[in-house]
Amino acid sequence: MRLFVTGLPGVGKTTLVLKVAEEMQGIGLKIGGFTTQEVRKKGRRVGFKIKAIDTKEEGILAWVGEGYPRVGKYVVNLEDLNRVGVSAIRRAISEADLIIIDEIGAMEYKSREFAKIINEVLKKEKPLLATVHRRYTERFRGMGKLYVLTTENREKIKDEVIKELKALFSFKD
Repeated sequence: MRLFVTGLPGVGKTTLVLKVAEEMQGIGLKIGGFTTQEVRKKGRRVGFKIKAIDTKEEGILAWVGEGYPRVGKYVVNLEDLNRVGVSAIRRAISEADLIIIDEIGAMEYKSREFAKIINEVLKKEKPLLATVHRRYTERFRGMGKLYVLTTENREKIKDEVIKELKALFSFKD
């Protein structure tokens, strides 16, 4: 089972995967992968953190500034992306019941290691929940179920994703 979630920035994609991860851990499943979160200063987004779900290890995914590689105004930190994110996915492939990847987009694809590990994940039969940048949804169409998150449907979609995963793992509400 592969579930992909997309939507506009700030709609709740990361919140959804965090709530799903918490719910799945609550029924005894081992969750692996990573999440990303905005870093704000004085109300403005200045970057993104990346955090491994299993080890809680953190790094900086991207920040506003000078450097390379770039995506818009952000400089992507390939070292932390590979050290935290790619490593977390690698562990999830071998150890987790469910892989969570938050997010798949232009920043992450600046890393060759990330692109390779995504291809590896997609070859496996292991359940996947991934958030996908809206410009990348076409790459994953037909590879699983795609949800488009809005502020109006986010609770309903969260409940549906949890229900689908519980059914997959044979848990009843």
